[in-house]
Amino acid sequence: MKCTCASLLLAIATMSPSHAADDAPTSEPFGTTKDGQAVEVYTLKNDTGLVARVMTRGATLVELHVPDNNGDSADVIHGFDDVSGYESEANQYFGCTTGRVCNRIGGAEFTLGGKTYELAKNDNGKHHLHGGGEHSLDKVVWEARPFQRRDRQGVVFTYASPDGEEGYPGNLSLQVTYSVPEDRNVLRIDYQATTDQPTPVNLTNHMYFNLSGQGSETVLDHMLMIRADEYTLADEDLIPTGEIAAVEGTPLDFHRPTRIGDHIDKLTGTGAKGYDHNYVLLPNRNEKRPLKLAAVLSDPASGRSVQISTTEPGVQLYSGNFLTGQTGKDGKTYAYRSAVCLETQHFPDSVHHDNFPSVILQPGQTFKSTTVYRFAASAE
Repeated sequence: MKCTCASLLLAIATMSPSHAADDAPTSEPFGTTKDGQAVEVYTLKNDTGLVARVMTRGATLVELHVPDNNGDSADVIHGFDDVSGYESEANQYFGCTTGRVCNRIGGAEFTLGGKTYELAKNDNGKHHLHGGGEHSLDKVVWEARPFQRRDRQGVVFTYASPDGEEGYPGNLSLQVTYSVPEDRNVLRIDYQATTDQPTPVNLTNHMYFNLSGQGSETVLDHMLMIRADEYTLADEDLIPTGEIAAVEGTPLDFHRPTRIGDHIDKLTGTGAKGYDHNYVLLPNRNEKRPLKLAAVLSDPASGRSVQISTTEPGVQLYSGNFLTGQTGKDGKTYAYRSAVCLETQHFPDSVHHDNFPSVILQPGQTFKSTTVYRFAASAE
């Protein structure tokens, strides 16, 4: 990606004169893609035990180690040992940056400015999922720049998506920043994008959590709270109908901390095959959102918990309903419903629903989004 004045200023701003360049996170090889591109992985860590590893293919989080109530650390997200796993059919968007538009677009098309744009039909042969095919954001190799500030370290990933890539209009300049503070078990992800044509943008990270440790048998014993009164109704293909409904009195009600497995069987006969629903986060979806608490996930066995805060209006709860028992990191097996995703986002299929918050980015505007994951461990 060509260096712009904005990116140069950001590079200067993120470096502190009190730290030398070699204090920044270092990288190591993570394999080579099928088309011969070298992939690097960067390790971020702090003084309180958090370790995050992020790779250049897909600006992907590949490991996330946090301590339990005994101080023992474990990797709490699904993934693979090198880039070849992420290029295999066993990969189900583990830990990646998804887009240009995450989640689903019904009919794999949308109309903007009087023109209809056709997208990859990579979901049930009918719909568009997570940005499309070979050049969706999770599959391209991003440029990376590590940084070290006085109180945090991180990596800035950049990618220039050309006009027409995966069917989307406009040259889109993207930036995803992973960072960890020095003294707290917190992972922060900041997203930014600009365009030269009107175009839809909806970005998220697709990490799969099991707070007992990746490869643990189930996530159904985890406790979950989602700060939402409503969700977006969807059809059997998981495409929103446009209707917004109350969660109260349904299996989707996580107002209070609730075991994930308590009501999931009531959903197994639906198109979702379990939890695969977009929640409308509080405050009201029409208000401007500062960083607000969206969800709290906790594991009674390990004592680990994560509070997820975001500037986004929605969060997709997905309970690993399509995990097949594939082999992941360290030879671990990823069983059916052995992980849960909490994908902060604008609503699915927003391009077709005027009552949903808009995902259209205009020239001269800057898309900005932040999600923060705050980890803790309770006493036994």
